[in-house]
Amino acid sequence: MLALFLFLLSREERPVCGSGVMADLRLSDALSDSVAPDVKENMVQKDFIASLEAETFEDKVGETVGKTDYIPLLDNDDKVRDFITSSLPASTDPLQFAYRHNRSTDDAIAHLLHTTLTHLDEGRGNYVKMLFVDYSSAFNTIIPSLLTTKLGDLGLHTYLCDWISNFLTDRPQSVRVGNCASSTLTLSTGAPQGCVLSPLLYSLYTYDCTATSSSNTIVKFADDTVVVGLISDNDERAYLEEIKHLENWCQENNLLLNVSKTKELIVDCSKKQERHYQPVTISGTTVERVDSFRYLGVHISQDLSWSRHTSSLAKKARQRLYHLRRLRDFRLPSKVLRNFYTCTIESILTGNITVWFGNSTKQDRQALQRVVRSAERITHSELPDLQTTYYKRCQTKARKIVKDPTHPNNRLFSLLRSGRRFRSLKAKTERLKRSFFPQAIRALNQGN
Repeated sequence: MLALFLFLLSREERPVCGSGVMADLRLSDALSDSVAPDVKENMVQKDFIASLEAETFEDKVGETVGKTDYIPLLDNDDKVRDFITSSLPASTDPLQFAYRHNRSTDDAIAHLLHTTLTHLDEGRGNYVKMLFVDYSSAFNTIIPSLLTTKLGDLGLHTYLCDWISNFLTDRPQSVRVGNCASSTLTLSTGAPQGCVLSPLLYSLYTYDCTATSSSNTIVKFADDTVVVGLISDNDERAYLEEIKHLENWCQENNLLLNVSKTKELIVDCSKKQERHYQPVTISGTTVERVDSFRYLGVHISQDLSWSRHTSSLAKKARQRLYHLRRLRDFRLPSKVLRNFYTCTIESILTGNITVWFGNSTKQDRQALQRVVRSAERITHSELPDLQTTYYKRCQTKARKIVKDPTHPNNRLFSLLRSGRRFRSLKAKTERLKRSFFPQAIRALNQGN
C-alpha cells in the first residue's frame, strides 16, 4: 500500500524526451514484489486506480529504453492533487478561495469588500467588524486521523484516504546544517513542507470552519482567515459568539490561534454616532484593534480608502524605475525595456487592481499614473494607462465568474429578459457603486 502511494508522490528525475514515441505504464507495475499478491490485485482493480492509470509517458531521444526510463508528462503528486480536487463536491467550502479553479486573491478580497459595503449600504447605523485570524504553524498541526475522517465525509475514496493517512504518519525528519545532521525524529502530525499536496490537504482539513450565523461570514484563502461580523443596532452578540465558536473549533482540530498577530479592524462610516465597541478576547488575551491591515497584499483601511495602499504601490514602483533607467543606459532595445516594465513595474501597479482602483481617489490615480509616464519617457514607447487596464481586467474577471456557476459571486450576475445585458446592482452610496461587482456589470453591459 505504501509502495503504491510513494509511487504516486515520487518526483524522481528522469531524462525528458522528445522523439514523440508514447507508451503506457500501469501503476500495478510500480508495486513492489514485497506487496502481498492478493492486496496488490485488489488495489489495482479499483476504479480509483483505473482513473490514475491514464497517464502519458515519453522516451529519451535516439535510445532504446525500458519502462524505467519513461517520465510522466505530469508529476504524480500533481496528478493525485488534481484527482482529489476533481472528486470534491462543487459545494465544498465555497468561501475557501485558495487551490481552486477560477479563484484568486482578487476573488477573496472582492467578496470581503462587497459583503462589507453591501451591509453598510443597507442602513446608516450599520458597521462591520473584521477579525484577521493568524494561526501558529497551521500546516504543522494537522492530525492525520482527523483529516482522514473529514476526507471520507467529503466522499473521497476509502483507499485514497488510507494512503494519505499513511503518507502523513511516521515521517522521518532531521535537520542538516553544512555537514552536520541532527538525529532523526519521527513525526505523525502536520503535512510535509514543500509538498504540493500540503496546502490542499490543509484547506480540506478546515473545510468545516464556517460561520454559524447569517450575520457573520468567514472568508478564507488557505490559512489567511477573516471573520466578518455584520453589526446592526449595536448588537455584537452573534459576532462575539462566532469568535468563541472559532476558538472552540480550533481546540477540537489542534489548531493554535496566534493572538498577538490576530488583529481586529472596524469599518464604521457613521460620523454622528459615538459607539463603544466591545473588545474581542481570545484565551484571556484582548485582540489588538488596528486602523489598517494588509490582507493578501492589499492594505484595507477602516475608512475603506486606498491612499495608504496606492502610496505603497507608488513607492515600490518608483524604486524599480531606477533599474529601468540603468537598462536604458546600457542601450537595450525598447522591446526589452517594455518587457522589463511589464514584469517588474506594471505588475506592482496593477496587482489586485480590480478590487481597489474603482474607489481610489483622483490624487491616488494620478500618483500611480506619473510612474507610468516616467516609464514611457525611459522606454520611448507608449504604455497602457491604468484606467484602461482596470476596465479590461474587470471585464475579464466578470466573464470568468459568469461562466462559473460554482463561484460564490456568480449569483450577482443576473441577466435581464433580453438575455444580453446584466441587471445592475442596487447601491445607495458611491462606495458600493464604484466597487468591483457594480463596475464589472457596467463593463460587461458596455461591451455587449
